[in-house]
Amino acid sequence: MTELTQTAQHGLSAHSHGAGVPLQIRNARVRSSKSSDFEAISQREEQWRYLPGDRISDFLVDAFDEFAGDLALKAPDDVKTAWIGPDHDLFGKAGLPEDKISAVAWESAQAAYLINIPSDSKPDCQVQLSLVSEDRSASALHLVINAEHHSTGVVVIDHRGDAQLAENVEILVGDEAQLTVITIQDWTENSVHLSSHFAKLGRNSKLKHIVVSLGGKTVRLTPSVEFTQPGGDVELLGMYFADAGQHLEHRPFVDHAVANCKSRVTYKGALQGEKAHTIWVGDVLIRKAAEGTDTYELNRNLLLTDGARADSVPNLEIETGQIAGAGHASASGRFDDEQLFYLQARGISESQARRLVVFGFLNEIVQQISVPEIEARLTESIEAELARSVD
Repeated sequence: MTELTQTAQHGLSAHSHGAGVPLQIRNARVRSSKSSDFEAISQREEQWRYLPGDRISDFLVDAFDEFAGDLALKAPDDVKTAWIGPDHDLFGKAGLPEDKISAVAWESAQAAYLINIPSDSKPDCQVQLSLVSEDRSASALHLVINAEHHSTGVVVIDHRGDAQLAENVEILVGDEAQLTVITIQDWTENSVHLSSHFAKLGRNSKLKHIVVSLGGKTVRLTPSVEFTQPGGDVELLGMYFADAGQHLEHRPFVDHAVANCKSRVTYKGALQGEKAHTIWVGDVLIRKAAEGTDTYELNRNLLLTDGARADSVPNLEIETGQIAGAGHASASGRFDDEQLFYLQARGISESQARRLVVFGFLNEIVQQISVPEIEARLTESIEAELARSVD
């Protein structure tokens, strides 16, 4: 495999409070396709601190099987697909792994599945990629989505079945292109899914990235976005619903490396049941050259029962004061009693009022998908969750 390595200092970092402190700063992390460049996984590392090792024990090996599930594609005729190797120009162009499991998956998947949206694509261009697995061995998959300059398209990646999958997804958005990527995690209850997304945006391009996590015992997604030219605009949206014993972790990262770009991050989640655990860590880095940056990140969590836990950590690293705006907000709590009282005062039962509040809370993200059949399916999934939880 072609060697792709951009290595920063790694391991333990000297710190003003003393040596031996695990590395925390985003722009100092290792970025490499070689798993040997990474230290052994430990909860002492910030990026693994919330994830117990027994949940990912099958991935603590030197190689994974290649993904053996079914890939079904529904796309217009002008959208071209192919399996490409590491020598292809687009392989590794969007980014590189920042953690060991992502790097092992990179090495284990000898080819990547390319979806190419041409520059003359129609405004209603829509691609649906269905991934269905019944394989319980640790496996690796690599996807590349390339939206050529001036293109417009929607790509849905739908994960279903029973799997232990480590996945890398590269997303390239060309100059003046507009792309929406929707990734749905609707696995069976024992599945484990670790997915790293790398997006790179061109001049005046726009990306809407939507994460929906419902099924799976352990799901961990790390979407990262890098601006390469001015005028880029990214919207990172996420919706998740955690049941008893589920671990759903989302770590979006936006790298403002150039001037005059905009980012908005909004993730919303609901939790119910004993030991339901969600983690959201939102990182935004505004580099010295990124004057005129406009960014905001928000995470909100609704805890429906006792025994559920939501960790929410928004982070901003700002290296220049010449910005249009930068902010973040985080809130986790229970039902709003005033909302419930308002609905009950109009003759709605308490249990139905609770369902309406939760559904309205999450539906703000579902409505952003704009694919009617996907919205309908997710609405049914949310209603099914609520039917057994909110009473």
